[in-house]
Amino acid sequence: MDLINHMKYERMGKVRGVYWLFQINMAFNSNKIEGSQLSEEQTQHLFDEEKIYSENGESISLDDINETMNHFTAFDYILDHAHEDIDKDMIKHLHYILKSHTSDEKNPLTPVGDFKTNKNVIGAFNQINTTDPKDVESEIEGLLKCYHERERIGLEDVVDFHVRFEQIHPFADGNGRVGRLIVFKECLKNNIMPSIILDQHRDFYITGLKEYDKGLKERLIDTFGAGQDYCEQLLKNLGFDDQVSSTVEHIKNNEHES
Repeated sequence: MDLINHMKYERMGKVRGVYWLFQINMAFNSNKIEGSQLSEEQTQHLFDEEKIYSENGESISLDDINETMNHFTAFDYILDHAHEDIDKDMIKHLHYILKSHTSDEKNPLTPVGDFKTNKNVIGAFNQINTTDPKDVESEIEGLLKCYHERERIGLEDVVDFHVRFEQIHPFADGNGRVGRLIVFKECLKNNIMPSIILDQHRDFYITGLKEYDKGLKERLIDTFGAGQDYCEQLLKNLGFDDQVSSTVEHIKNNEHES
């Protein structure tokens, strides 16, 4: 049984295995990178019980709770569509899942499940301009066309896609989380070891995105590589040694041929 089907099987049986670990780790780290205040323990409790508890009496943002719950659903969505080609409608639907029932739904400036209507930037300091709203549709279509024209997809191809996606920044909010879900999906589709960017590597990730087009690709690729190492260890701990070794070999072959 391959990794995708194994996780789907565990999901049906609510087993605390690969699916459980990947759901919690992906949701916690990806949301934390974007400023969520939920702890890993709270994320786990939310997944297990659909309840939240306060640590030390602190207040908890309703958006943090809803976006975490939504991330669990979005992860299921990429599992169910892992073998399909990524397209514009899938990207929009991932955003719709992630941002439903959040404060963005009440704000006309932050459309949910649709591309941005106002200009946005990356970062609070040393800001990077992104694609103008009127050009987002064509830029996304061009990105997808270029990506699908590649004969074989390796880790660097997926990272290239992610960088360009983040530079376009097609949504008013949620771009990073949607982008990292796409990376995970595309790794599964192309038999590449999945990668979870850990919150502790956030600074390397952000810096890597900013310097990628300056001929300095190594930092970001290494950061995704560290995310792969993390996933590999999770799988090994659960007895997926054979599958891990074959997947890693595939990655090495792609890198050698690129």
